Amino acid sequence: MSSQPPIQADGTLTFLPHRLNRHPVVVRGLTADELWICCGLSGVAGLAVGLPLAWLLSTLALVPTGIVAAIALGIFVGGGLLRRHKRGRPDTWLYRQLQWWLACRYPLLAGWVGGTALITHSGCWSVRREAQ
Repeated sequence: MSSQPPIQADGTLTFLPHRLNRHPVVVRGLTADELWICCGLSGVAGLAVGLPLAWLLSTLALVPTGIVAAIALGIFVGGGLLRRHKRGRPDTWLYRQLQWWLACRYPLLAGWVGGTALITHSGCWSVRREAQ
């Protein structure tokens, strides 16, 4: 019996579990990247709500308060929604979904996020076989 680990032709080891390459779950079913996306979008929404409120009520403290409140609500609500949508899908589903959405709606941005490699054609596909 040799002490060498089984190595495939491409140089990878066969005994390592595939879960080692996954991103760990950090908060409410979100990975670190998804958490940053959720926090960023929630922070921008909080800024958009906090600025008019601060101007209306003449209180500058409402801007950071609105941002913090929106981030907390965004993580709580967004984490639950993303966890529900991601259930049973591959690890890269969210990133491919975002690429597809940007490639369909904003084709100029598709090159920046790698959306040009996606198939965005919708229609009937055929295998061009004839019955015998």
